[in-house]
Amino acid sequence: MSSLRMLVRTLTVAGLTAALIAPSSMARAEPSVAELTARIEKSSTELERVVESYNKLNEEIKANKKTAAALHARIGPLEEQTARSRADVGHMAVTAYKTGGLRTAQALLEPGGSASLLDRLSTIDRLTRERQDRIAGFTTSQRRLVDEKNRLDATLAREAAQARSIANTRKKIERDLARLYELRRAAYGQATEAPSPRPAARSAPDAPAVAGSAGVAVRYAYGAIGKPYVWGADGPNGYDCSGLTSAAWRAAGRSLPHNTRMQWGVVTHIGRGDLHPGDLVFYSGLGHMALYVGGGQIIDAPSAGRNVLKRDMDIMPIQGYGRVR
Repeated sequence: MSSLRMLVRTLTVAGLTAALIAPSSMARAEPSVAELTARIEKSSTELERVVESYNKLNEEIKANKKTAAALHARIGPLEEQTARSRADVGHMAVTAYKTGGLRTAQALLEPGGSASLLDRLSTIDRLTRERQDRIAGFTTSQRRLVDEKNRLDATLAREAAQARSIANTRKKIERDLARLYELRRAAYGQATEAPSPRPAARSAPDAPAVAGSAGVAVRYAYGAIGKPYVWGADGPNGYDCSGLTSAAWRAAGRSLPHNTRMQWGVVTHIGRGDLHPGDLVFYSGLGHMALYVGGGQIIDAPSAGRNVLKRDMDIMPIQGYGRVR
């Protein structure tokens, strides 16, 4: 009986051990390429939103720098004007102290002067108004200078806060990219797509013939096919999604902000049936966008690790369409 009990106990322990080990072994199974691809797509979508936030901060910093430069340009003359007004008021104070205030005016009223009483009174009134105007001018110049400096200080403070935020966002992007590249390496054997061979001509030979500035933008986009996705970049060696569309239209002489949401805000919204080559396609959540090139096709910078490509427009739910004016 003792031997039988020992055998049962051994078998029970072995069974429990197997039960504990089996799920662990299954949990350690390598994910399939399909599972990795799904995770890559999810990570890419999340990363693109962060990149577009970074691009938005960059655009806001550019705007603030322009505002600061304009404020600096106005402050210089205001400082000179305030200094002149201050000197005028100071000169008036010294003159009043030396002459005893209204002695000059009193002298004008003394009999024997060549001017009539009306002329003398007019002169006193003019001197009084000039003094008041100088004091008022000094006060106004000083107030405007203080206001402009306060606006400049507020702008610089916003710019500094945005610079700190952009540095933090950059670190997050770099961490997310490292994870994404590891996923791509596990799924496809390499972190990034191989560079596509570049056509000898400036733009790809199959670019459609489109007239006007829209045609310039389309040809530029065709010329970018095969170049790598580079976050925060707007060419010429790499692009992110809004960087590609802004670069294409910059080549056509139009200025678009390097941010999907901002581009959505400045284009004319149109319907799907009105689409022409050169129009912009915006995807749900405004986290991604592309340039429409006709025939239901777009050219876009897809995501980190991939290259600019031409593909079907309906790659994901669409938010809307825009035309650059």
